[in-house]
Amino acid sequence: MALLQISEPGQTPDPHQRRIAVGIDLGTTHSLVAAVRNGVAECLPDGQGRVLLPSVVRYLQGGGRQIGHDAHAAQAEDPENTVASVKRFMGRGLADIANREKLPHRFSEGGAHGMVSLETRAGTKSPVEISAEILATLRYRAEDTFNADLYGAVITVPAYFDDAQRQATKDAAKLAGINVLRLINEPTAAAIAYGLDNASEGIYAVYDLGGGTFDISILRLARGVFEVIATGGDSALGGDDYDRALADWILGKAAVMAASPAAKAAVKMTARTAKEQLSAADRTVARVELEGRVIQVPVTRQDFEAVTADLTARTMAAVRKALRDAKLARDEVKGVVMVGGSTRMPQVRGAVAGFFGTEPLVNLDPDEVVALGAAVQANQLAGNNTAGDLLLLDVIPLSLGIETMGGLVERIVPRNETIPTAKAQDFTTYKDGQTAMALHVVQGERDLVQDCRSLARFELRGIPAMAAGAARIRVTFTVDADGLLNVSAREQGSGVEARIDVKPSYGLSDEQIARMLQESFTTAEQDMKARALAEARVEADRMLLATRSALDADGTLLGAQERAHIDELVEQLRRVAQSSHDAGAIEAATGALAKGTEGFAAARMNHSIQQALAGKNVETL
Repeated sequence: MALLQISEPGQTPDPHQRRIAVGIDLGTTHSLVAAVRNGVAECLPDGQGRVLLPSVVRYLQGGGRQIGHDAHAAQAEDPENTVASVKRFMGRGLADIANREKLPHRFSEGGAHGMVSLETRAGTKSPVEISAEILATLRYRAEDTFNADLYGAVITVPAYFDDAQRQATKDAAKLAGINVLRLINEPTAAAIAYGLDNASEGIYAVYDLGGGTFDISILRLARGVFEVIATGGDSALGGDDYDRALADWILGKAAVMAASPAAKAAVKMTARTAKEQLSAADRTVARVELEGRVIQVPVTRQDFEAVTADLTARTMAAVRKALRDAKLARDEVKGVVMVGGSTRMPQVRGAVAGFFGTEPLVNLDPDEVVALGAAVQANQLAGNNTAGDLLLLDVIPLSLGIETMGGLVERIVPRNETIPTAKAQDFTTYKDGQTAMALHVVQGERDLVQDCRSLARFELRGIPAMAAGAARIRVTFTVDADGLLNVSAREQGSGVEARIDVKPSYGLSDEQIARMLQESFTTAEQDMKARALAEARVEADRMLLATRSALDADGTLLGAQERAHIDELVEQLRRVAQSSHDAGAIEAATGALAKGTEGFAAARMNHSIQQALAGKNVETL
């Protein structure tokens, strides 16, 4: 008798065959790979039993390279050819790299889509290529562990990574030969690990302070459902900044006015070691060899906390902002999950505990928790999860919309909208006989296009010639599970359509997203006035255009006195719209013209009816 083999949609058809899927935390300081084995997520070690891979690549003479621990050890002796914290350069232009003069690298413009490149002895390397070296190393580790090819990976990114940075991450994975099952936000991955391991439910905050980025996410956890309510953070703040602040302090104490790139790298590594020691001790001594002499600088925990107090304060400001976005009070948060090695610093844990009034959750290793959560998600997406479904509801960090007349932004997808999502809105033509429409896709919270970030431009052509306002163009924004955007425009009557996958040029400044959100609140009243003025001018232009068109077509229906009165109202509106910055005055002049042409509009209607009925009798009608 023949047997039927039945499998669930998306799962492997062979119940005995398991797809090898992993979670990868591509971190600024360290990277990890994890997988679900025997029903439990665990980080995969290298041949020496180490799960952490330093995110450092060194290029050698003759085309060789070192990746990970060996490269990390060589930072001080060969800083120009040893690239660390490359994640900070992903999706960035040359002008966006803060404190370039303090970094030992030689930067150049002109990489893919304008992304910054780094000059090494092995030639010009883009951040995508360097990240691909790290990802490939993790891929080989996973394949060696399972002695099988990798099916795919879930890769984590900071919640504040924009489209350019997410696309750069996917490009790096492709270059490393990895099939990306999904990109998920690092705080969301941590919530997955905590939610499944501890069966947690309720409102949780995820405080993620890594080597180069800070994220804060507010999530609602229920059994099997992880809903992100709000996100915030700073894409240019992390443990590296704490190291740099302490290194500058050490140089100041040692009275070193100018140091070579190698010396600065050595001091920074010493500062990192001192930082780590101060997490367990009250004092330490920073020892470093500079210009042939050994310098010893005593450092207390109090010194370190004073030097970095402003950095910790910046993270807490983002926490307060995220709670406001989520419309929650701090006492409604059931627990705070600490993610990232930098959260081991006592001043950070103290600031979080003091703000929320409860000790943060640290029972999972903060270095590993992101990779563990990503592994759980990867296991499900590969069709291996038989214990139950996991529903992941992530959000976009900034609103998406298009430019409308007057340089205004019409938001189509609001920030903190759950993804994946699709939103549509109908627009129409502005002029009679218009056969094309230019669409400008923007991202941001301000009301004027000039204050937002441009993502893409494309055109819809072939619109049938119609009267202004008659065409119906439906613009649809689709954001996929990776947070990447597709925009389409379709004229409903004729079916003509245009679409674009938004792959923006790399070059958003490190602070731009946080600044855009901040400005959306501090300039709210100013934006409202600017929007009202722009809308009033657009309506005035529309009224002037319609009136001129009507006068050209049927001006003979008016007497001389009526025509002079309308011409006077037209001229008055034109003058006010051009010179006035008072929306109320423009609206009043527009209303006066509308009221002054009511009789003309009625006469045109009667004339049209008479023409339509001319020569017809009752029986014909």
